[in-house]
Amino acid sequence: MLAIASLALALAAWNRIPGHQAVKVVGRLFMLVLCQATAIMMVFVIVNNSNSLYDTWDDFLGTGSGHVVEARDPAAIPPPPKPEEKQLTEFKGADGKLGDGVQVTELKGKQSGIEAEVYVWLPPQYKDPAYKDKKFPVVEMLPGYPGSAKAWFGTLHVNSQLKEMMTKGEVAPFILVSPRTKLLAGNEDTGCADVPGKANADTWISADVRRMVIDNFRAETDAKHWAIAGYSAGAHCATRMALLHPDRYGQGVSLSGYNDPKGESDSVTAKDPALRESANPLNILKKAPQPPNVALYMAGEKGDGYGDAQALHAIAKAPTAVTLAEIGGGGHGTDVWRNMVPDVFRWITQQQAKP
Repeated sequence: MLAIASLALALAAWNRIPGHQAVKVVGRLFMLVLCQATAIMMVFVIVNNSNSLYDTWDDFLGTGSGHVVEARDPAAIPPPPKPEEKQLTEFKGADGKLGDGVQVTELKGKQSGIEAEVYVWLPPQYKDPAYKDKKFPVVEMLPGYPGSAKAWFGTLHVNSQLKEMMTKGEVAPFILVSPRTKLLAGNEDTGCADVPGKANADTWISADVRRMVIDNFRAETDAKHWAIAGYSAGAHCATRMALLHPDRYGQGVSLSGYNDPKGESDSVTAKDPALRESANPLNILKKAPQPPNVALYMAGEKGDGYGDAQALHAIAKAPTAVTLAEIGGGGHGTDVWRNMVPDVFRWITQQQAKP
């Protein structure tokens, strides 16, 4: 609307600017610049809405304060709350554009010191009386960078794609969870790691969010029935966290990810040699005391994630299992990842059904 209004204003005022010729020229130049600026802004808004890159103008401009209430040293992270100390939180209906049933809460992470939104969607069976005593498997879903926690719902349409598949029994009735991962002010990506002096993003995702889901919903608690999935920078996170925390996640899904944190130019872990080494899934797997009991689904194109997936596959030893999937084309984009959703969740279902 703003772009249309600026164009209409320019057309209406073009020959009505009073004053000398120089004044008219300056006025017309200003109107042209205004029209161009509003057109560019309109294109940005369309692209952003289609790909769920930024939630707010503060996220885009880097002017917000971030979501880190307390940047605790990773060594000083408090222990998990006791079982009786439930991390109960209030949910409300999310933006209708995300599809039916998506809820959102503002979670205060007791261990991480992070306060941010988490989106949750419950499967059709959750409120069915026949399932009133059943606990449900969970998939945590991470966006790329920059990326919104809304993206899996609003752009990849994971809930609308899976609802019918769940009803038909083609995939398990997963609780779908997507936490905010853009946590720092400015243009900085944590790589979902606990970064001293910055943010305990790993603890936020793998401990606080996980505990909140278990405390508020009928969710499974064992690692076998928890998966973590991501695309692009979120794929790097998912692989890294699945390998680091086989006691929390039984499966990890990487869509067009990378191993070296330098794959994201704004990564703070890539700028610290020690963090860059410790955050690389290849190094995590090589240095693990014993192969982690986790299954990985790693998809990518040649030159965009597939080579990194092959590198992990080459060194994986049982019980670590790596399934490779080569993407035939389509580039590094949400259209490709959206089309992969059914296969990804079929794979997770198959893995969780294994004895």
